[in-house]
Amino acid sequence: MSASLIDGKAFAAGLRQRASDAAARFTVQTGRPVGLAVVLVGDDPASDLYVRSKARACKEAGLHGVEHRLPVQTSQADLCALVEHLNTDPAVDGILVQLPLPPHIDEAAVLAVVSPEKDVDGFHVVNAGRLATGASGFVPCTPLGCLMLLKDRLGPLAGLDAVVVGRSNIVGKPMAQLLLAEHCTVTVAHSRTGDLAAVLRRADIVVVAIGRPQAIPGDWLKPGATVIDVGINRLQPDAEGRNRLVGDVDFASAVAVAGAITPVPGGVGPMTIAVLLCNTLQAAHQRANLPLPNLA
Repeated sequence: MSASLIDGKAFAAGLRQRASDAAARFTVQTGRPVGLAVVLVGDDPASDLYVRSKARACKEAGLHGVEHRLPVQTSQADLCALVEHLNTDPAVDGILVQLPLPPHIDEAAVLAVVSPEKDVDGFHVVNAGRLATGASGFVPCTPLGCLMLLKDRLGPLAGLDAVVVGRSNIVGKPMAQLLLAEHCTVTVAHSRTGDLAAVLRRADIVVVAIGRPQAIPGDWLKPGATVIDVGINRLQPDAEGRNRLVGDVDFASAVAVAGAITPVPGGVGPMTIAVLLCNTLQAAHQRANLPLPNLA
């Protein structure tokens, strides 16, 4: 068999168009655009690329995006002061502090300063608690995008056996919570899991987010499983000098076993920014006491 490809790029394009339409309606209703503030500390190339991509997506969707680029030597106190200012800025609906931060800054302390009502990344402990208890709040963009792709592909997920490989606060843990809320039977696997292959071979849904290139081979998968590969790993250039991006799943072997799989690139990646726009729209509508738009 050969797995069908889950086209995250196409799904994200539709989501971004719906977000753009909702942003235009919001501006008509309130007389102001939806506002997103992005804070970048330092000059990490990958972070710079992400920030520029987010700025471009905001502009295309009709949101007012503001970038705050700070030098790498910025103190934690100065960064927190900026975030506090953005918390009170009426033109800002969402705040995103680009990670990772320089080593001298405590990421958890900075994220704790972001107002939970403007925490469109879903990283604040209040929003994490809301997700864990089933209350309404902001959900991290990548796992929410993964869930959208799964539901679009499979429909109702109730009763399915799901394995999440990875336990980070950004992807693994919130992904597991989202799948539990959809009534899946969920296992969170990680580096200490014994016989990971045996765990994976019973899973109807596999979500992998461990940052290790091609770590999950196809023969560890249940035939027909739906595989969401969150990983984006850059390999050494090939003989012709071309860079290669691969996921955490060995795509070549997995595609022969799985029923459906996300490619890398073009799978999960485009969903993250699209969901960020949706979260920012949610924040704007809540602040304006307007009904939330249906974007899913």
